[in-house]
Parts: sequence; structure tokens; C-alpha cells
Amino acid sequence: MRAGDLVQVTRAASIQFSQPILFRVIRVLDWPTYDGWVWLDGYEVGPRLDAIARRSIFVRPAGLLPVAPVIPSRPRGR
Repeated sequence: MRAGDLVQVTRAASIQFSQPILFRVIRVLDWPTYDGWVWLDGYEVGPRLDAIARRSIFVRPAGLLPVAPVIPSRPRGR
């Protein structure tokens, strides 16, 4: 997991996410935790990939679903 990664966080990553969210990773925090779990610092993002809230979340990386990067389409010239 690296800065800039976009992931879908679901219940598979942590029971607190019964409603899935999209999350843009800023960094993996080096806080002490249980084996197989990490703290992530980043932004919850909306459907247009705009930041909604900055958050630190406690999740199992094995339960995160990577989201393919969205390349914005360029307007066509006349």
C-alpha cells in the first residue's frame, strides 16, 4: 500500500465499515497494532473522487479492494 492508492473499504477490512467507503491513502502509519492490521491515514472520497473528510482508519489490508485509477477524459476539439 502506497500514498495515492485508492481503495474500497468494506466490512471485510473492518466490521465498522458496514457501509463501504472509498479511501485515498496518504500513508500507512507506524502505530503499534495487532498482526495483520494497520492504521491508514488518508481521505474518504466521494463518488467524484473529491475529498469528503480526512480520517485515520484501522483495517485489515487483506480486506481492502483496490480501485482502478480513473483517467479523466479530455474534451474533444471541434
